[in-house]
Amino acid sequence: MKAITVEPKKQGTARLMEVQEPNIHEGSILVEAVAVGVCGTDVEIVEGKYGWAPAGQPHLVLGHESLGRVIDPGPTGGFKKGDLVVGIVRRPDPVPCPNCAVGEWDMCSNGQYTERGIKEIHGYMSERWRIEPEYAIKVDASLGLLGVLLEPATVVAKALEQVVFIGRRSYWEPKSILITGAGPIGLLAALFAKMYGLDVHVLDRMESGSKPDLVRALGATYHSGSVLDIGFHPDSVIECTGVGQVIGESIQQLGANGILCLAGIGHGGSVKTMSVADVAASAVLKNNVIFGSVNANKRHWYKASQWLARADRNWLSKLITRIETPDNFMQALQRKPDDIKVVIQFSAI
Repeated sequence: MKAITVEPKKQGTARLMEVQEPNIHEGSILVEAVAVGVCGTDVEIVEGKYGWAPAGQPHLVLGHESLGRVIDPGPTGGFKKGDLVVGIVRRPDPVPCPNCAVGEWDMCSNGQYTERGIKEIHGYMSERWRIEPEYAIKVDASLGLLGVLLEPATVVAKALEQVVFIGRRSYWEPKSILITGAGPIGLLAALFAKMYGLDVHVLDRMESGSKPDLVRALGATYHSGSVLDIGFHPDSVIECTGVGQVIGESIQQLGANGILCLAGIGHGGSVKTMSVADVAASAVLKNNVIFGSVNANKRHWYKASQWLARADRNWLSKLITRIETPDNFMQALQRKPDDIKVVIQFSAI
């Protein structure tokens, strides 16, 4: 069968190649790949910035945003042939640390976790893959191809859960939320926050096009420019850009008792208008909480699947802005200005 592979930490090694069929030891459920979403993580692995192949193997099969169709459900009940499924990405470390021991591998404290398509386990960019039943999530059949959005949706489900949990430290009735960045994570955050009943605001650099249109179609408010110019102090912020200036401005603009979730990973950038002490003072004087959130555990995968199943299919479909074939996977990795979510489709839905 064919798979999209890379030799980790070696730029220019990504290719579509023949690989062996997945081994039964990789999971009792055999799945035919339908589609795989492409994100910045895949691009950085292809650029040789990081990534780890399985022990004793020269290459890593890419892909962590999966959607597949069950070919053989194996001996374990709960799945049947034809079911649409998504594979969870992270696996607990073998020690395990206290968090991994209770199923919270997203909060792994020793860093020995593994991740499909990223760290030491082959990913989902192959014509067929296997999955353990406990790491397979059934997708509402009516979602069809849109089920490939489940993995990024889990990041949002966790972030919002954490915001709500932290908010319980005091009397807190949030009304407004600001989401910075209108990529897949940001737009899904806007969708879920709107479904939660909040007054949703989204800020991004684009002044026109599909992103502002999608935000307004939700009944949310779109902003471009500086966070400091949005005209209100949000109760919470989901920061998806990782840009230093945007983070700094979000801290300044956050309302009293507000909560800032950092969900974007940046690559440098300074906050020119605030020193570290000023940032700390702002947080202290307003009783703010600033926290980071990454990955998701099985609870969040389940929650995200429920949220997606309730979402408007027409709106969701506009998040997938480009579909490529496996033969053209390099084009999928090359970002275009109007891209939101690019998908590599392996088989018909």
